Amino acid sequence: MEKLPSERIKALGLQLPPAPPPAGVYKPILVVDNFLYVSGQGPVRTDGTLMMGRVGDDLNLGQGKLAAEQVGLTMLSTIITHFGSVDKIKRIIKVLGMVNSTPGFGQHPLVINGFSELMADVFGTENGIGVRSAVGMMLPGNIPVEVEAMFELH
Repeated sequence: MEKLPSERIKALGLQLPPAPPPAGVYKPILVVDNFLYVSGQGPVRTDGTLMMGRVGDDLNLGQGKLAAEQVGLTMLSTIITHFGSVDKIKRIIKVLGMVNSTPGFGQHPLVINGFSELMADVFGTENGIGVRSAVGMMLPGNIPVEVEAMFELH
């Protein structure tokens, strides 16, 4: 039998950070019909602090990818905290990955792979990979990566 996402998180030995409080006037998650929308998440460390830096300047591609993976862990924590369980998720539908990068940096998709590979590990390759955009921009608080996502529920 296929492992549940919560069982995969444990089997992979993933350490989830605390879910961050909203940094503005918005809901961390919202359920509409059979879909779970998750507001943009930043890379929160297990001690509750935010990773910082600009890819192509303070951070290299590998460090940016690790930041994107940390965003994925933060998002899982937000889902568990505000929704209750990742096991109610059928699949990931849409990802918007935003990278705080220098104008000359052009490898945004490779950075966001850190998030996408984690979701594939947790939800399986069939359900953990959806449609995606990866773009560069300035991000609040000089965080390196922000990701928002939409999931389909069982």
